Amino acid sequence: MEVQELLGAVFNIALVLMIVATMVSAGFTTTFAAIGSVLSRVGLVLMVLVTALVIRPLVGWGLAELFSLDNPAFIALVLVASVAGAPLGVKFVMSAKGDLTTGAVFQVLLAVVASFTFAPTANLIIDAADLGEDVSLPVADLIKTIVFLQVLPFVVGLLIRHWNERSAAEWNEFAKKVSGPTFLIVVVLALLGSWQTIIDLLGDRVLIAGALFPAIMIVTGWFLSTGGYGTRSATALIEPGSNSGPAFAAVAIAFNNDPEILGAMTVLIFLQIVVAAPIASWMGKDQPDEGEGGEETVGEDSPAEASTEAAP
Repeated sequence: MEVQELLGAVFNIALVLMIVATMVSAGFTTTFAAIGSVLSRVGLVLMVLVTALVIRPLVGWGLAELFSLDNPAFIALVLVASVAGAPLGVKFVMSAKGDLTTGAVFQVLLAVVASFTFAPTANLIIDAADLGEDVSLPVADLIKTIVFLQVLPFVVGLLIRHWNERSAAEWNEFAKKVSGPTFLIVVVLALLGSWQTIIDLLGDRVLIAGALFPAIMIVTGWFLSTGGYGTRSATALIEPGSNSGPAFAAVAIAFNNDPEILGAMTVLIFLQIVVAAPIASWMGKDQPDEGEGGEETVGEDSPAEASTEAAP
C-alpha cells in the first residue's frame, strides 16, 4: 500500500470515529426537557432553521460566484456552507456569554436536521452552478452514511441519558476523549495530504470569501433572531461554524479525498474559527459573567458541556 493510500485509509477511520463520538457525546448530555423548552419557541425555531438550512447555503453559493472561485474551492465552500451545526459554535456562545442552553440545543438540532438536508442542498447548488457533468454528489449514499454516523449515535446517546444518567456521564467521558483527538487527526491528515494546495491558496480569493462567510452569518443570525442579547448571541454564533464531519465525508465519498478540495475545505474551516472567535469575545466583553440578562441559562441538564468539548 502506498503512503497516500495509507493516509487516506487512516483519514477515513479517524473521520468515522470523530463523527460518531461527537454526536453520541451530544446525545449523552442532552435531555428531552432541554429540547422541549427551546423547541417550544416555534417562531425562533423556524427562523433558525431557515437561516441555517436556506440562507446559509445561498450565502456560500453567492460568495463562490462573486469571487469566481475555481471548482475545488467552489465545491469546498458550497459543502461547508450547506452543513450547519458545528459543536464549536457553542464555544463561541460561551465566549460571548450568551444563552448556552439555547445555543447547545439549536446546535444539536441543526446537526441532526442537516444530516438529511446537507447532501441534496449541496447537490442542487453544484448542479445549478454547472461545474461540469462529472461534478455531483451521490445524494442517497451520503444521506444514508451521514444519518447512520450522526443521527443514530445521537439518538442512542439521548436514550441512554434518559434511561440511565450515571451511565451516560461515564460513557461521555470516553466519547469526549475520542472526539477531540480524532478531530485533530482528521485535520492533520487533511493538511498532510493537501499542504501544497493550502500554500497555493495563500493570497487567493478563497481566503476573502472564507473570511466573509462567517462574518455574514453572524450578522444574519443576530438580526433574524428574536429576544434579548442571550438568545440573539446564541442564534448568531451557531451559524458561522460548519459541522466538518459530513463535509469531509462528502469529499471522501464523492471526490475520493481530492487534495485540492480537502485543502480548500481545511482553510475555510480554520477561517471560520479565526473570524468567529474574536467576534464572540468582543460581543461578550461587556456582558456579566453570570447569566445573560434575565433569560434562561445553562443548567445541569444542558447539552452545552458535551458540545463545548466536541470537534467543529
